[in-house]
Amino acid sequence: MKRETIISQLNDKDNIFDFVVIGGGATGLGVALDAATRGYSVALFERSDFTKGTSSRSTKLVHGGVRYLAQGDVALVREALRERGLLRRNAPHLVKDQLFLIPCYRWWEGPFYTIGLVLYDLMARGLSLGRSVCIGPKRAIRTIPMLRRKGMTAGVLYHDGQFDDSRLAINLVRTAVDAGACVLNYMNVFSLLKEEGKISGVQVRDEETGTVYSVQARSVINATGVFADEILQMDKPGKRPTVRPSQGVHLILDASFLDSDCAVMIPKTSDGRVLFAVPWHNKVVVGTTDTLMDHAETEPVALEQEIQFILDTAGKYLTRAPQRSDVLSVFAGLRPLAAPRNEGKKTKEISRSHKLIREKSGLITIIGGKWTTYRKMAQDTLDYAIRYMHVPTKDCVTERYPVHGSRPNPDFSDPLYVYGTDADEIRTLVASSPEMGEKLHPAYAFTRGEVVWIVRNEMVRTLEDVLARRLRILFMDARAAMEMAPVVVAILAKERGKDEVWQAAQLDDFNRVASHYILN
Repeated sequence: MKRETIISQLNDKDNIFDFVVIGGGATGLGVALDAATRGYSVALFERSDFTKGTSSRSTKLVHGGVRYLAQGDVALVREALRERGLLRRNAPHLVKDQLFLIPCYRWWEGPFYTIGLVLYDLMARGLSLGRSVCIGPKRAIRTIPMLRRKGMTAGVLYHDGQFDDSRLAINLVRTAVDAGACVLNYMNVFSLLKEEGKISGVQVRDEETGTVYSVQARSVINATGVFADEILQMDKPGKRPTVRPSQGVHLILDASFLDSDCAVMIPKTSDGRVLFAVPWHNKVVVGTTDTLMDHAETEPVALEQEIQFILDTAGKYLTRAPQRSDVLSVFAGLRPLAAPRNEGKKTKEISRSHKLIREKSGLITIIGGKWTTYRKMAQDTLDYAIRYMHVPTKDCVTERYPVHGSRPNPDFSDPLYVYGTDADEIRTLVASSPEMGEKLHPAYAFTRGEVVWIVRNEMVRTLEDVLARRLRILFMDARAAMEMAPVVVAILAKERGKDEVWQAAQLDDFNRVASHYILN
């Protein structure tokens, strides 16, 4: 997966792609993969790194959405449960069965939540991950020793999916490229091409070289999430906003705060939201919030009240209340919710269902949705776009299409499990010399050889790409990421032929970003 080779596909000015996709998050990558596997020609452009925005900042769950069931959005839950099962089947090296416990402190909660979750299981049909059961308080405490014991009346166990969002995205990139797609990061679409008022392609600039390409396309799809309105403004200046950014914040704690492989779900917090504490890469992800924001930011920052809300709420249910000093990393993401017609509507009440919009110019925009349903969103988008195109209709094949690296029955205790079948190549490289086997940090298993392999095979351009979205260490332990940065940037510079000035600039840029992941 060499960026230089892929970008050469843009040199043929007479080439007309069937589809150009703008945006390299979950939705855009899903559309590119769907198009390529149907046999269409497709190019995808992401202006920074893949999943730089929302798609790297999720709660790390592939789930039906228990709270959407409580809100009565049965159709969304049914769709998400089916997609959860398909994704686990297609990417078993990245999606795993996660056991959850709902601690109950009022007499009616046990039977109430059990009935709801049995319905949740039934809606999954043949793709269910396991049965939900109500258990007594003693077993609940044995399952998660760090839960507050006083007043507990019962616990409800249920199953959902857990994954690594950015790692899945990179594997989707590789799957799409393997299927013939032209997928590129650091390519900024800055203008839409039109002929007689109809979209005919895009102008895109390589952010590294400054080279501008005019790319012709039969259909252009805007999958830029919270930034969708920027593309819509290119098409029709002054258009009313279609996206409502909602910020969700997560804190990362040491695994000892749960002392269990089981996750916790608090179904109703003080402000009516859901709180999760989920094991992830030997840490615990705790979140989330749902805060309406005025505008989208490339690097959103957690608000003080969001941080305090998570700490306070977690402290009510854990025997060891987390403090600011316990937080290893904090990250914020923006959800691309479809803007409601009623201005006073709360973000938690806005449906997570996706929405397709077609402009008079032919530009198609996909908004809303969530990671779990990315494949179905892509299928719907392609089916919708094809209706207006003069090309043969081809059926979607992604329901049973393995994601790159797919390996059945993976060993989730293996530090390299997220690479699936590629892990064997990394082990060979690590074993090739003592230097390649050197660890990057005493507390983590990452090696020099792993970084070299990533740089050679996963289209990384910057230090942040490696530490944030390939190794994920910035999201797991921001201070450790900053300690590793000088070694990693030296490896990256050597592989890419960059000088010390470039290295210094990369370190400065990364440390500036990483500072927002640390609580002072």
